[in-house]
Amino acid sequence: MTSKKPAPSKPAQDTENVEAAESTQSTDGTGGARAAKKKPRRSKAARPKVREPRVPAQPAAPVREAAVSPAVDAGDRERLLHGTHHDPHSVLGAHPVPGGVAFRAFRPYAQAVTVVSGELRAELHDDGDGFFSGLLPLAEVPAYRLLVTYDGTVHETEDAYRFLPTLGELDLHLIGEGRHEQLWRALGAHVTSRQGVAGTRFAVWAPNARGVRVTGGFNFWDGTGFPMRSLGATGIWELFVPGIGEGELYKFEITRPDGSRTLRADPLARRTEAPPATSSIVHVSHHEWGDERWLAHRADTPLHEAPFSVYEVHLASWRPGLTYRQLAEQLPAYVSEMGFTHVELMPVAEHPFGGSWGYQVTGCYAPTARLGTPDDFKYLVDKLHQAGIGVLMDWVPAHFPRDEWALAEFDGRPLYEHHDPLRAAHPDWGTLEFDFGRREVRNFLVANAVYWCEEFHIDGLRVDAVASMLYLDYSREPGRWTPNEHGGRENLDAVAFLQEMNATVYRRCPGVVTIAEESTAWDGVTRPTHHKGPSGFGGLGFGLKWNMGWMHDSLQYMGHDPVHRKYHHHEMTFSMVYAYSENYVLPISHDEVVHGKRSLVSKMPGDWWQQRANHRAYLGFMWAHPGKQLLFMGQEFAQGAEWSEAHGPDWWLLDPSYGAAAEHQGVRDLVRDLNALYRATPALWQRDTDPAGFEWVAGDAADDNVFAFLRRDADGTPLLAVSHMAPVVRHEYRIGVPEDVPAWVEVLNTDAARYGGGGVPCPDVVKPDPLPWHGRPASIRLTLPPLTTVWLRPA
Repeated sequence: MTSKKPAPSKPAQDTENVEAAESTQSTDGTGGARAAKKKPRRSKAARPKVREPRVPAQPAAPVREAAVSPAVDAGDRERLLHGTHHDPHSVLGAHPVPGGVAFRAFRPYAQAVTVVSGELRAELHDDGDGFFSGLLPLAEVPAYRLLVTYDGTVHETEDAYRFLPTLGELDLHLIGEGRHEQLWRALGAHVTSRQGVAGTRFAVWAPNARGVRVTGGFNFWDGTGFPMRSLGATGIWELFVPGIGEGELYKFEITRPDGSRTLRADPLARRTEAPPATSSIVHVSHHEWGDERWLAHRADTPLHEAPFSVYEVHLASWRPGLTYRQLAEQLPAYVSEMGFTHVELMPVAEHPFGGSWGYQVTGCYAPTARLGTPDDFKYLVDKLHQAGIGVLMDWVPAHFPRDEWALAEFDGRPLYEHHDPLRAAHPDWGTLEFDFGRREVRNFLVANAVYWCEEFHIDGLRVDAVASMLYLDYSREPGRWTPNEHGGRENLDAVAFLQEMNATVYRRCPGVVTIAEESTAWDGVTRPTHHKGPSGFGGLGFGLKWNMGWMHDSLQYMGHDPVHRKYHHHEMTFSMVYAYSENYVLPISHDEVVHGKRSLVSKMPGDWWQQRANHRAYLGFMWAHPGKQLLFMGQEFAQGAEWSEAHGPDWWLLDPSYGAAAEHQGVRDLVRDLNALYRATPALWQRDTDPAGFEWVAGDAADDNVFAFLRRDADGTPLLAVSHMAPVVRHEYRIGVPEDVPAWVEVLNTDAARYGGGGVPCPDVVKPDPLPWHGRPASIRLTLPPLTTVWLRPA
């Protein structure tokens, strides 16, 4: 998405009309969102370019004329007019000179400027082009204000160029090193006070810029009179603007190295306009958190030894039309009822194209304005925490879109993207990859991860597209990529970035987890960063990794007609060969139910009854398998259609007036019961990363389409899971069991009538026979319903 810059809106002649003019102009200053209403053309003298309070036309004390002082010299004048001055504060404002204090102001379109200090009022000389200067016989620079006259209307204002820099040496040092872990507190727009004067400080990183000016609704999108100063070699530009507060729209007008200009949104804006508008908004948070208890106990139990059942949600389409605050009244209640321990939110950072689902981010530090303000999003997270639900968020540090008002060639040259076009261009998505080797870019991303966890109390980051970051040849043909310094295909810069990000988040945010969407056999995704593996690399440091292999193999198996499944038995068992090589999440995510892949139940073979039976049996197998669980919205009630971000889940399937509602409600009841039993059964989660927590009972019963295994908790207490993936009833089916369990009781049967199954009867209590079976000293006989998973535990 792109936008073009129109001619600036024409402001009115007085304060009242100024406010009216502001309400009619394009809010993003680019024309990308709304066309500005045309107004009659006025002379420059009649166009004030700053919104300032009115003061009485008659001053309280006589106005004297300041003595003539050296005006702004030709070079400085030219650079200020063309937006290429790196230090406007050295020219503008008040400065001690021989004979007194020289005052210089740059107020385009003003008719007169008067300095006010106590009883002193001195009118400056009009030097043309908006420059005013004068010399006052003062011993030192006083506190002063300016009276600025536009077409007979007088405005009193502070002079932005009388204030010292708002960033200290420590901030600049850390930014220069790429180690500022709270970068959002230094850069961006912040309401603050300087020398007792309220205003907003603006700061932006643009090292290749010849000049930067801040522009917005407060100056009618004309930044001519608001040049920023460069703070040394850091590449940071800064300006404190008095009188500007919360809610103001703004952007940065950057003069590129070639002299052209570009209008850019703030990369660290904490609030933005709702797309398609693109302005940044000065933000102040007023949310008061109520989740102290949740945060205090979040890290009590290591996540790998705790229940972790995730409901994946696309907020904009879960209940289309709901705001963050409305979602806060419905989502926590639903997730609690269903028994999930966490929600995972598809990306909430601001993105221009809704069809990207948030995976092409332009506002890395701002929750999307489509659903409300940043405080509204905090309110949602707060309510989820108060309901005992953890909040995970998809995070996208791999790439960003090419929008001309955002990060692409931000200051006229490659900055956030790699300078090598082959490294910068993402071959699959038409986007740009971040330059992970540049310390300031790495800092921007690491701080962003910390930002969401610290400012929004996010409990975990699921990092998108990790594989595309790790490999230099990802989706690239030979000759389209360059090996690393060791001749390999690994992106060493990306490895270092991911290690730094994970180490920083885990150090700063106890109880937070990072999760990698990584689809290859990269060694050590969830290994600590300081532990080297066979490849010589330290671990990437993630807490969990999506098990994409399990997902692909198991769905492929379930897609086969049962008569052919015996030839694909290994697709369900192979995951246990590598199950303990990483800490895994078993994901049935949004990616598996869109773009022609069909919904989960629609992937299943057979008629509608068999599809639902397969669906239920698969979920029972999934919840018993080692690893954490993730299920995308709509699949919990066997939605038949693919997900669409335009209308979300088909909730109408659960409407009692719909004839088949009971069938969908039965699947939802099963998911609710799976979660309840899962949370109450430590054998299913306490030893997820310990091979001693799993034992195959029957892993080779391919002819019967049966899978049976034991899960054990820390005390050795077992749960027996049996999945039967054939559409027939198997009577008196013998399963080997441990001899130290005197009796077994069924706790879950996905064929139960209340779930929409056939309700094939099974005994309440099953006692073992002293008949060895499956290599075990005892065995039990079960009736296995068709297409069913059964769980049993000691009676």
